[in-house]
Amino acid sequence: MDSDIPVVLLCGGYGTRIREASERLPKAMVDIGGRPILWHIMKIYSHYGFRRFVLCLGYKGWAIKQFFLDYRAQLSDFTISLSDEHRIRFHDDRADENWEITFAETGLDTATGARLRRVRRYVDTDDFMMGYGDGVGNIDLAALEKEHRAAGRIGTVTGIHPTSKFGEMDVEDDQVLEFNEKPTRVTGFVSGGFFMFRREFLDDYLDDDPKLWLESAPLQRLARDRQLTLHPHHDFWCAMDTFKDYQHLNELWAAGDAPWKVWEQPGNRSVSPGTARSAPRAAGRPAGPPAAVRRHR
Repeated sequence: MDSDIPVVLLCGGYGTRIREASERLPKAMVDIGGRPILWHIMKIYSHYGFRRFVLCLGYKGWAIKQFFLDYRAQLSDFTISLSDEHRIRFHDDRADENWEITFAETGLDTATGARLRRVRRYVDTDDFMMGYGDGVGNIDLAALEKEHRAAGRIGTVTGIHPTSKFGEMDVEDDQVLEFNEKPTRVTGFVSGGFFMFRREFLDDYLDDDPKLWLESAPLQRLARDRQLTLHPHHDFWCAMDTFKDYQHLNELWAAGDAPWKVWEQPGNRSVSPGTARSAPRAAGRPAGPPAAVRRHR
């Protein structure tokens, strides 16, 4: 069932650490398998019935607008009659998404907190989803919404266990007992970037200061006020922060092993998460707030 709850996505990032793939594009438009990562993120949300999107634009926002203005033509075969007022006839139309998308210009160098504040007029429900334009995962958004409503707090953040980019040594005093070259999973939680907020968060915790980072004072104060709930996710998640991440996500897609592709996994319904890939599921709900929060535009 479709939801009226809007999904606000922050899409203003430069992608400076992934310049090889995003030199002429905003980060949200970098391709995975021929489609922008933004499209993949929106597909995850729409699988769970969220079809209304508010895109917070910044760096080269026109590229995002153009992609969706030309969306149907990019996906479908069509015939154009130049002698008949450029009449276009589409064949086997493949653009079947029933999305409603609001494109909001929120400033070139605006920090994430101010970007979110600047789109509050487009949030017309008591609660809203929020995410970034650079990370994918098989997040159970139905469970996220359920936990948010059950907790009764202002905000809910998805906590994930990231993989360390370094190996790990097991030591005792000055002796190395074990040397693990491969990356290991961090035991603490960091923000996975999939949030749900009550609308009051926009007015009570944010302002229009272009240097206001969502991940700093607003979320820190929300946690101090005991108004931030943790939704733990122990499965696949990946942020496209580096060129290596870009390559990894494209390799998974090409191999037909993209865990975030929940909209096409056999037997997967809108109330169920995707198939486990990167870690076994934990039996219980971990306690405590997330240990760290990523910063993104």
